Amino acid sequence: MTKTLNFLFTTAHLGGNVSPILPVLRGLAGRGHAVRLMSDDVNEPDAAAAGVAFAPWRRAPNRASRSSEFDPPDWSVSDREGMGMVAQFLAGTALAYAEDTIAELEREPADLVVNFDMLLGPALGCEARGYKLALLGTMISFFPLRGIPPFGSGLAPARNAEELARQENERAAVVAIYDAALPALNAARAHFGLSPLAHLADQWDAAAMHWLGTARAFDFAGAELRANMRYAGPLLGDPVWAQTWRSPWPAGDTRPLVVAGFSTSFQNHAAVLQRVIDAAAGLPVRLLVTLGGSIDPAALHPSANTVIVESAPHLEVMRQASIVVTHGGHGTVMAALAHGLPLLVIPHGRDQNDNAARVREHGAGLALPREASTPELRSALERLVEEPAFRASAGALGAAILAEARESKLVEQLEALAEPSPVRAAVA
Repeated sequence: MTKTLNFLFTTAHLGGNVSPILPVLRGLAGRGHAVRLMSDDVNEPDAAAAGVAFAPWRRAPNRASRSSEFDPPDWSVSDREGMGMVAQFLAGTALAYAEDTIAELEREPADLVVNFDMLLGPALGCEARGYKLALLGTMISFFPLRGIPPFGSGLAPARNAEELARQENERAAVVAIYDAALPALNAARAHFGLSPLAHLADQWDAAAMHWLGTARAFDFAGAELRANMRYAGPLLGDPVWAQTWRSPWPAGDTRPLVVAGFSTSFQNHAAVLQRVIDAAAGLPVRLLVTLGGSIDPAALHPSANTVIVESAPHLEVMRQASIVVTHGGHGTVMAALAHGLPLLVIPHGRDQNDNAARVREHGAGLALPREASTPELRSALERLVEEPAFRASAGALGAAILAEARESKLVEQLEALAEPSPVRAAVA
């Protein structure tokens, strides 16, 4: 590839969805392309670390601080009300995101816009003005796909007619919840003279390609991808604000290291973190708790075998770890599995129940509800330490995930899509 191409990545600070794309930004910039990240002001350091330009949102929501006081309400999409809140936000902000995207492209054109797939607005703006668009997700599919349980359901794949009926009922319910936000999206489309959509997910059709930033090996095998969808493989990256890791324990301490990392956005998870600390207190392990800026350290009371830090680079820490305890965010789950580590997943909503279902399905760990008691948490930790089957399954799944990461051609595929149309066939 000798031609310099111009890429505009559009995303938003909605949790752990920015750090996974940083290696993609670095990869394109390292090949000599002009790359911009358009996001919240809080992500400007991420752009600088990746060596790319930065453009802020102006009309659209723009977060300037990582402080938990600026976190949105706990959008726990494991319940119907939370899922509706997400859909209403995405549709309600579509016009503002679209106008910002158009203004940035008028300031400096791009050969390809790469949009975080949950954001409807940039996709709308590209459709309205005819800009070339790709979607890049950072987890499993947000919009329901046929053949597998829908996002937010936490269901395992259907194995009989009764389970299949439940799965289809769940999928229809999620589609209806999302489509309740259609009036706001269609009003934004009307602003640009575009025809109304029948379903919220139809806004995806504006994209030439849609990559899911997860591993095919991790997702359920029965997923029926839309015609323009592909798996990108896992997107593994640490946020730039994660501190350099220096173990606080002596080099000769051979107790298993348990890493507990929950959400970087507030999900009211201090109480369950404290129960994890209490559960590990009576076990011969070391416990590292990373807060990610979402919990005040003063809200927790560490035991003698526990160290609490604001942040740590998970990809480095996990090289020394034996178990990972997590809310089940996709990035943390991928990082743990890539290191062959069994997981204890304690979902708090969003995609977390779905990731927990996939961990259980692969035998790579255990899942407990956020209300789990200290004895229940202690029993799960003991099983993960003592039963080798979990580590074996996590290792096998991790090997498959790493193979996909090594074989990923996402950067080259983005280049091909940004080129004139005759080259696009290389994407498939």
